[in-house]
Amino acid sequence: MMRAAHFSRAFNSAVFADLVGTTPDFVQDNHSVSHRGVLRGLHFQAAPAQQGKLVRAVRGAIFDVAVDLRKDSNTFGRWEGVSLTAENRKQLWIPPGFAHGFLALTDCEVLYKTDAYYAPEFERTIRWDDPSIKIDWPLTSAPTLSPKDAGAGSLHEVLGAAGLPA
Repeated sequence: MMRAAHFSRAFNSAVFADLVGTTPDFVQDNHSVSHRGVLRGLHFQAAPAQQGKLVRAVRGAIFDVAVDLRKDSNTFGRWEGVSLTAENRKQLWIPPGFAHGFLALTDCEVLYKTDAYYAPEFERTIRWDDPSIKIDWPLTSAPTLSPKDAGAGSLHEVLGAAGLPA
């Protein structure tokens, strides 16, 4: 049986610049594999190692979330979420200054490009269920969390510890 052929362009810097007004210098590609029900995040890197991320699901489906952590932003502490699936081929740009997390809606593989290298000494994690953020996760049962994510602090605790205004 012959399979249908497929080609897609995952990134084009000119198109990206037209859409978001910047062209990051991507320095690292990450590949994450999760089972259905795993929730990762909310992760970010504090200054001076802030990261922008371009996220996409290449197998399965995720609910991807970005939370604005920019102290002078009128959307500080607010979140946006979108379903990224292998079928819809959507991507989400998470600019520097935002926290990122996702819920695996199915077994999935997620690829993301970053514009800064991973710097564990600047890595921070905010509780996925922080009541001040109020993310409406599409949960059907309690999520599976890593020990790091299960032990995360609130938005205000983590930002205070990162030297940002709480």
